[in-house]
Amino acid sequence: SASNIHPGLENVTHYTNEDIFQLREQPRHLLVIGGGPIGMEMAQAHRRLGGRVTVIEARQALGKDDPDLAAIVLAALRDEGVEILEETAVNAVETAGDGIRLHLQGVAGEFDACGSHLLVAAGRQPNVEGLGLQAAGIEFDRTGIKVGPGLRTSNRKVYAIGDVIGGMQFTHAAGYHAGLVIRSALFRQPVRVNPALIPWVTYTSPELGHIGMSEEQARQRYGDRVKVLNADYAGNDRACADGNTAGRLKLVAGPRGRLLGADVAGTQAGELINLLSLALSKGMTMKDLAGFVAPYPTLGELVRRAAISYFAEAPANKWIRRIVRLLRQFG
Repeated sequence: SASNIHPGLENVTHYTNEDIFQLREQPRHLLVIGGGPIGMEMAQAHRRLGGRVTVIEARQALGKDDPDLAAIVLAALRDEGVEILEETAVNAVETAGDGIRLHLQGVAGEFDACGSHLLVAAGRQPNVEGLGLQAAGIEFDRTGIKVGPGLRTSNRKVYAIGDVIGGMQFTHAAGYHAGLVIRSALFRQPVRVNPALIPWVTYTSPELGHIGMSEEQARQRYGDRVKVLNADYAGNDRACADGNTAGRLKLVAGPRGRLLGADVAGTQAGELINLLSLALSKGMTMKDLAGFVAPYPTLGELVRRAAISYFAEAPANKWIRRIVRLLRQFG
């Protein structure tokens, strides 16, 4: 329960992402427990509405994203006045006058934080109580209903999809699952979930998007055959024209230049991830991404710019140098 995670929470008025939009008054000082996507989105929104905001994160804020690109977003939020306390645990929650007090444990010791309103955005767990899963022979635990790669439960007549199976809790992930189940249940086609195909975007300003493997995951699997390619927004004419030069696009290329993953921090990162999600799902390579024609001036040119840099080391290859010299003899 929430009280086991944050003792005293059950006795304090608090909000979640489902009901905080019902507020009709500006929080004077919003305390946010959790520095994930929801916590950071709501923190920035309320700061822009004029309130003071403090985010408390037990580990690293936006910790599931690429750390270099997450740092760009966190720097922007801090510049706007959002206070972000990382590596800080919540020991207890209590009412303090007409507000709320959090007893915190940080790297430097214990301290308190007081505010007028509290948002709890520290993740969600599937609610499977009362569904009669045991009677149906469906295995589950506190993380959700257990499913195989084809989304079947331990009762083969029953599928489970979306948030209730744990993992990625996104609307588009549930839609992806639903499409697979329809193919399996109605058309008897073999299906298999591929989590690498599911992108995610944090809708802060600037946005933060991801698809596929992280740089660390790719290096663990492919070692020194991985190349990481970057393109800064500051080098893109559309970003310069719009005054949105804070940002970076990162491509993770594996053997033979195949796209393994991508991260984007910057304006319209979600739209760029759309393109890269398609590229990854079709097994495209850096050659493919360097070869398409992007209309000028658009942010899509960032993808080409990063992909083209994959070939920058080509002249260092002695065989390519020999071929180039041979071709020069023929004009």
